[in-house]
Amino acid sequence: MTKALTDRSTLDPLFGSGWSMVEGRDALTKDFKFKTFRQAWAWMTEMALWAEKLDHHPEWSNTYNRVQVILTTHDCDGLSDLDVKLAERMDTAAS
Repeated sequence: MTKALTDRSTLDPLFGSGWSMVEGRDALTKDFKFKTFRQAWAWMTEMALWAEKLDHHPEWSNTYNRVQVILTTHDCDGLSDLDVKLAERMDTAAS
């Protein structure tokens, strides 16, 4: 079982890059916007490979050039280091 995030200061850089807490949940959310649908889909494909590598999968949806992401760890019913790692990877790949 994955452990819940204990050091909440690791979230501060994520908040600075546009992530926010989901109201009513211990979860992070961010909307990513790309120039085209193709770029959005390519980013999602790359992130899907990372999610598989981490064995940690996002809640997400895609509409044209936008991808809305929610990260939480169901094993611990809240945020974990896996969410921070995946959020950082998403930001890096989107920039």
